[in-house]
Amino acid sequence: MASGKRSIWSRLPVVHQLRQSVGLQRGMLIVGLVLTALFILVAIFAPVIAPYGFAQLKDAHGQFGSQQPPSPAHIWGTTVGGYDVFSRVIWGAQTAILVIVVAVILSIFAGVILGLVSGYFGGWVDRVLVVIADAIYAFPSLLLAIVMAIVISGGQSSLWGGILAAAISITVVYIPQYFRVIRSEVVRIKAEAYVESAKVVGASNSRIMFRHVLRNSTRTLPLIFTLNSSDAILTLAALGFLGFGIEPTAAAEWGYDLNKALSDVTSGIWWTSIYPGLAIVLVVLGITLVGESLNDLADPRLRGRRRAAVASGQVAETSVVPGGPLEAGPGGIDGLEGGESFDEHGIEVKP
Repeated sequence: MASGKRSIWSRLPVVHQLRQSVGLQRGMLIVGLVLTALFILVAIFAPVIAPYGFAQLKDAHGQFGSQQPPSPAHIWGTTVGGYDVFSRVIWGAQTAILVIVVAVILSIFAGVILGLVSGYFGGWVDRVLVVIADAIYAFPSLLLAIVMAIVISGGQSSLWGGILAAAISITVVYIPQYFRVIRSEVVRIKAEAYVESAKVVGASNSRIMFRHVLRNSTRTLPLIFTLNSSDAILTLAALGFLGFGIEPTAAAEWGYDLNKALSDVTSGIWWTSIYPGLAIVLVVLGITLVGESLNDLADPRLRGRRRAAVASGQVAETSVVPGGPLEAGPGGIDGLEGGESFDEHGIEVKP
């Protein structure tokens, strides 16, 4: 019974990856998981953690004041607009995770469907979709996101309007990535014997596509999801920094706060910029470490090297330098016959 429980536990995604990882790779994965889990928990419990609202300017004691230094009432100080920095950073995690979820889900849905249709049917549909995807992929991603944000919201957004505008603009950028991955997998899988057998027995195209091809072509999606999530945070921050993000009265956004803190840096007011910037760095670092670690663990060549290293055990140190250490023999130096030695040219000398 205990072994059964261990086998179920070992099949869990995160636990399975941790058991596969070794050395520095395991350390990177653990650090990434801790930072990502902390980010998610802060986003979920933002209403409980944040002492003030993201747009709150006063409490029972009056106005917060502009650019106030850290104090017991405002542990990270206040911004030039009079907002509490700590509360804005905490609420910004919630905005970031909402944009990530909406953007990545939309891009996965659109990219997977288009890639599946393009790779399975081929022909002129495939050529047209490939050309469109390549054109979008070749366009500068941030500029494309800015254009989409202006088209969707005109640069002025409410909470959900801003989240959807940022998410859709990011979605357009990421659809070609999912499209390329799924299309290449579908082109490979549709030539497999079990797909041909399904066609022979009369299975419909929709059944073959969604039952046989799709489930075998989405194995790399979790890896792309983690890597694109960090890119989505940077794109959202860039939109806010350039003034095309979410309005401060609608939601807290780290890029907007950094933009308003530019003039503070030259005046020696450091607390309005360091905390939003540090939040972006830590979240992107955590998600990137998870994505890179999962990518390494999914590479069969790296797994094969690790297994070979473990199976071979500790390799004896050898030297081909004349007169150098000889430790590969059955007994190393001690395995030589009694009294034997080497001269300065590395030639064995007997007494």
